[in-house]
Amino acid sequence: MKGEIFDKQRVISFSDAVFSIAITLLVLDIVAPTYKELKAADTLQILQNRIPSIIGLIVSFIVIALYWVAHMRIMKYVSTINKKVLRYNIFLLFFIVLLPFSTAFYVRGFMLKGPFAFYCFNLSAIGFFNYLLNIYIPKKEKGLTGITPVLAKYFKYRALIAFIIWVLAGIFAFLLPMFARLLFLFIFILEAILVKIYKKKLISEKTIV
Repeated sequence: MKGEIFDKQRVISFSDAVFSIAITLLVLDIVAPTYKELKAADTLQILQNRIPSIIGLIVSFIVIALYWVAHMRIMKYVSTINKKVLRYNIFLLFFIVLLPFSTAFYVRGFMLKGPFAFYCFNLSAIGFFNYLLNIYIPKKEKGLTGITPVLAKYFKYRALIAFIIWVLAGIFAFLLPMFARLLFLFIFILEAILVKIYKKKLISEKTIV
């Protein structure tokens, strides 16, 4: 039906539930040691064997948490949920749900190129649909819900940074594997620079980010 509107609170509540379930599922990949394993090896060795799983948990936990915060920020400015917002949101949630699997896939082939590239593809897809939400919602609302042109640009570039970095990480996975695994750190560096650039403008607008 053209122009169909969906209940905003139900969409947000459902999204929050998906984020919380996905972030919880991440820990399941860290297999608890059996009694036999505990008897045969010391605690430090057991934990060392699980370092890839722990790294995967930490990185993916941070990723989901950051996208959940970004989702809360942008959805705050939505007056109504139309088909386009709903579609972008559903695709975003699909790739969020996929993240526990891609994390486990990457962890089991920790030093292999293919699993890491697939992990980066998953994160790139999340970044892509987050970017679409962040550029479409300001256009849809046209400033009526408090999202100013400056804030819209800030949201746009912030979403774009993560998307581009994960795409590059996926490409470099086959060229410079170790560099590719550290590339995500540039997200925090570039976002810090972005905040510095937009901070004065956002303060002048009395906009809290």
